[in-house]
Amino acid sequence: MSLPVLVSLPVSLQSVALAAEQSMRTAVAELGDSALAQFAAWPAERLEALRRVMAASDFVLQQSLRDPHMLLQLADDGELERRKAGGEMRQQLQDWLADCASEDDLGSRLRRFRARQQVRIIWRDISRQADLKETCADLSDMADACIDLAYQWLYVGHCEQFGTPIGRRTGQAQHMVILGMGKLGAHELNLSSDIDLIFGYPEGGETEGVKRSLDNQEFFIRLGQRLIKALDAITVDGFVFRTDMRLRPYGSSGALVLSFNALEQYYQDQGRDWERYAMIKARVVGGDLAAGAQLLEMLRPFVYRRYLDFSAIEALRSMKQLIQQEVRRKGMAANIKLGSGGIREVEFIAQAFQLIHGGRDLSLQQRPLLKVLATLEGQGYLPAAVTDELRQGYEFLRYTEHALQAIDDRQTQMLPDNDRDRARVALIVGFDSWQAFHDCLMHWRGRIDWHFRQVIADPDEDESIDADEVVGGDWIPLWEDSQDEESACRQLTEAGFADAQSAWQRLIGLRSSNQVRAMQRLGRERLDAFIPRLLAQTAEHDNPDLVFERVMPLIEAVARRSAYLVLLTENPGALQRLLTLCAGSPWIAEQITRFPLLLDELLNEGRLFSPPQAPELVAELRERLMRIPEDDLEQQMEALRHFKLAHRLRVAASEIAGTLPLMKVSDYLTWLAEAILEEVLALAWRHTQQKYGTPKRIDGTYCDPGFIIVGYGKVGGIELGHGSDLDLVFIHDGDPQAETDGPKSIDSAQFFTRLGQRIIHLLTTQTNSGQLYEVDMRLRPSGASGLLVSSLGAFQRYQENEAWTWEHQALVRARVLVGCEDVAAKFETVRGAVLGRERDLAQLRTEVSEMRAKMRDNLGTRATQAGMADNAFDAAQAFDLKQDAGGIVDIEFMVQYAALAWSHEHPSLLEFTDNIRILEGLEQIGVLASEYVGLLQEAYKTYRSAAHRQALQKQPGVVSGDQFHEQRRSVMRIWQTLGLS
Repeated sequence: MSLPVLVSLPVSLQSVALAAEQSMRTAVAELGDSALAQFAAWPAERLEALRRVMAASDFVLQQSLRDPHMLLQLADDGELERRKAGGEMRQQLQDWLADCASEDDLGSRLRRFRARQQVRIIWRDISRQADLKETCADLSDMADACIDLAYQWLYVGHCEQFGTPIGRRTGQAQHMVILGMGKLGAHELNLSSDIDLIFGYPEGGETEGVKRSLDNQEFFIRLGQRLIKALDAITVDGFVFRTDMRLRPYGSSGALVLSFNALEQYYQDQGRDWERYAMIKARVVGGDLAAGAQLLEMLRPFVYRRYLDFSAIEALRSMKQLIQQEVRRKGMAANIKLGSGGIREVEFIAQAFQLIHGGRDLSLQQRPLLKVLATLEGQGYLPAAVTDELRQGYEFLRYTEHALQAIDDRQTQMLPDNDRDRARVALIVGFDSWQAFHDCLMHWRGRIDWHFRQVIADPDEDESIDADEVVGGDWIPLWEDSQDEESACRQLTEAGFADAQSAWQRLIGLRSSNQVRAMQRLGRERLDAFIPRLLAQTAEHDNPDLVFERVMPLIEAVARRSAYLVLLTENPGALQRLLTLCAGSPWIAEQITRFPLLLDELLNEGRLFSPPQAPELVAELRERLMRIPEDDLEQQMEALRHFKLAHRLRVAASEIAGTLPLMKVSDYLTWLAEAILEEVLALAWRHTQQKYGTPKRIDGTYCDPGFIIVGYGKVGGIELGHGSDLDLVFIHDGDPQAETDGPKSIDSAQFFTRLGQRIIHLLTTQTNSGQLYEVDMRLRPSGASGLLVSSLGAFQRYQENEAWTWEHQALVRARVLVGCEDVAAKFETVRGAVLGRERDLAQLRTEVSEMRAKMRDNLGTRATQAGMADNAFDAAQAFDLKQDAGGIVDIEFMVQYAALAWSHEHPSLLEFTDNIRILEGLEQIGVLASEYVGLLQEAYKTYRSAAHRQALQKQPGVVSGDQFHEQRRSVMRIWQTLGLS
């Protein structure tokens, strides 16, 4: 929502305002005539703001009457009417403490500084000169400055008294690390917030420089106690910040300060779900910033699990239930933070997604709630309409929270129960009456609560059904083995299972397996909750036996990793989509079983069946990799593989659902490969360049990178299928005689060879998520015996003088996938010159026909030659879609033959590398009749569609011989028309 509007002072507060202004004048007058003159010279706008602020906030009135000089000085410095610059708050406090002489003096100065800033912040908030973002930032900056500068001041005196703490391992002086949690950590502090802190120090050791040394832990415990006293103790000057240390390990009973090792060990062994929730917002707010960054990196695996962690929802649900019980017990329904539809529910929604997905989606690893909501929308986790309502509702509640706390600088989120404070709250939030404000408040609380229930609610809680009814409840006795085998099989048969005995034995085998017997209680409870749901949804399919057979390997594989079971239990839609995809394709079922992390893709139906366009693929992958440290190769490789697996699944799902036609499937799979290759090249280049320096071209300029990856075959022809490998050729434009400019220099030829090796390593290495692609480099000059990477000149000479006709055929489908634009343009020139030269057509026909005959003999079925002889096909003989006569390769050879035969007259034939558009070009120049082109295009698409279906069914590209007779005859007739044999 935008900044609340200014409304007129209500009648009930006008007298308060006038009395406050008069009291202020009296207090100023006591300072002397000059102060009174300064006050009297205030502009009308500031006086109007004064009346408004004094009427709304007893705290500002009391502070101003106590120290009117402070308010005059704020006005004279212009601080009431301007936003603070970055770092200004810290600099002001630093100046304020410059000549601080004692610990008592430190406490006094901190409190007076806080009072001054608090008056300024409330003034700007109530007078509408600051929005929510500025107010929270100022309060957080003030806390950061107070914590760190107090610590730095105390540390010096503490070292003088007890010695300097030295690390036993490093021998370096040690500083404490102060973590800010909650709203402080997220830079979202409210007007009267306490601060949640955790203290740590890097390593054990002892102090040095004094007669009697102290253990480092004891040193920092005493220092921490002094810091808390400086901030938290209430004196005649008030307090700085109420300081809460209960979020530390073991809570109030734990040591005040722990070493990094102890912290890591605690969170690894004993950390609880609510501590993960709290640690999301942890930020270093004081002490050793560099060591603090290391600590947070150490704790990151505790907070963000690498797998999908739907157990987080269970934890958040339990936490919310405890809060609701407390709210009911204490009668806190009017609490806008903890009550229904309150601030905490918005935080729970955001952090549920962070805990579930944050380990894999690094964009969710951030602290500010509004930024998390924006990311949830941008990444497709929540619709824009939902995040917009959550954002507006949250901002309204935070403005209300500030209004409640501005009245008396009191840490409260309870709505007032008296008319004066109600009028104040309505005024501050921008309403003419309490009723109007309250109606708006209840609207937003209702919307937040509704959205909260959609995300956090138990899937068994459905108001439309009997509260005692459980999803899949009819199947619980069968799974729990509380009925005999005959009754169990009868139930399965009645549910539509054709082979009930096999299904029953599979379930018995799972339940009695060693892995299930060894499960901990929580995991077993999750499995027991899931299996009845699985059976209930499986029974809804037309062929439950097939679905059950394909999905059970996945369930058996993840039974011990119960977070995946929670995912499917918590998301009935995801389970439904899983079963539908498994029913449609055993290949998909196998992929998800091998890589259960793909279950994440089933959560968002819209995203699952709508793969992104090429530019979006490139941008998404680049964004993912940008969030990974440059030197973390393992994580980069995993990110690339997960990206490929996820998007390949989305394409396959879309093909099964019928939302993507064949040509688009190949387009998407090819775009996916290109996006991955672009990032692989960038990673390989960066690594090789860092190691050896930058190579040079012949003209002396640096390569940038002077390298291209050329795709042949299916990737070159934009015709990739599921599981296709990549036919690649690497070409560079470096000077083979020149050396790189790095400390470990090598010649350019070696550099580009190692770059190529690095690329192949990144693509083919097996990790936990498999390999990216199988790579075939045999189409490079001289094949397997040739250099891994060729210079452009060597490539050209080979193609012009040594290449066979079949290699020129392959070049028809070659195109630059990624790399240097100017080298790509030179490659296209070479390709055009090689393919566009005039050829002896008779010799060309002979060479193409002979090569095709060899392929049929070696790769086709036994019946293919007989079929060619008389155009008759034996229905009992299988048909190889690719290699048999009248199949895919015949069409590809005809296209390649035609391109080689006539491109010297018609260079436009070389513009495209895919068969469909080359055929269109042949029709346009009149080489092939429209009828022939149409027949070939339709046959080609029909064959490829069948091959895709076979791949999704985990079947080879061979179909029964009673199919595609008309297409085969047409292809063979056109083959003969072109004079090929």
